[in-house]
Amino acid sequence: VGHMIIQADFYQRDERLQQEGGEYMFDFDGDEMFHVDLQKTETVWRLPEFRNFATFEAQGALQEIAVLKQDLEIMMKRSNRSQATT
Repeated sequence: VGHMIIQADFYQRDERLQQEGGEYMFDFDGDEMFHVDLQKTETVWRLPEFRNFATFEAQGALQEIAVLKQDLEIMMKRSNRSQATT
């Protein structure tokens, strides 16, 4: 196997604490290339040399996270979320 690039993105929500969060990042051979700061809506480069060869618009990550959020809401509505009894 040559080089490997991994894209990882997720969205999560804690209903009990009323908190939500997510992550959008790219990894190259085990090193994070960049991630998107979802609060500041900007790309944060961890390997600055890649900035010379590539660009990434944070808006694309925000759109992906919005889709993940919508998908989670659909799955939650369709699932049995009742408390288990012991």
